[in-house]
Amino acid sequence: MTAESQELRKAGLKVTLPRVKIYQILEQAEETDHWSAEDIYKQLLNLGEDIGLATVYRVLTQFEAAGLVVRHRFEGDHSVFELASDENHDHLVCIKTGRVKEFNDDILNARIEEIAAEHGFDITGRTVHIYGINQDK
Repeated sequence: MTAESQELRKAGLKVTLPRVKIYQILEQAEETDHWSAEDIYKQLLNLGEDIGLATVYRVLTQFEAAGLVVRHRFEGDHSVFELASDENHDHLVCIKTGRVKEFNDDILNARIEEIAAEHGFDITGRTVHIYGINQDK
């Protein structure tokens, strides 16, 4: 049994070819990659897989419900996905290109925890999105 199959079963999902292929694409992505359903569909086409865009959307929604992926809705309600992890990170979003960069800042993390404690909150999840124009060429 492959690692992908084990992850799907652990999440309570039946192992199907589309699910395995989509999970593999997400798993092989760079740590900072955030892909839309369309991006994943294009990857599948490039690999010669005959999996439709509607199936990609359906599988990503199932993965999100099962806790396998996290959906982010950035500028313009454009959804992108990444595999779920226990690691805190935040996002810089270029409003020109739509590119997303992850970052992790210990000082910001500590301050967020302080703010939550000051207001009597136990943090169960959090996301910081910073929008701007990426000056890197």
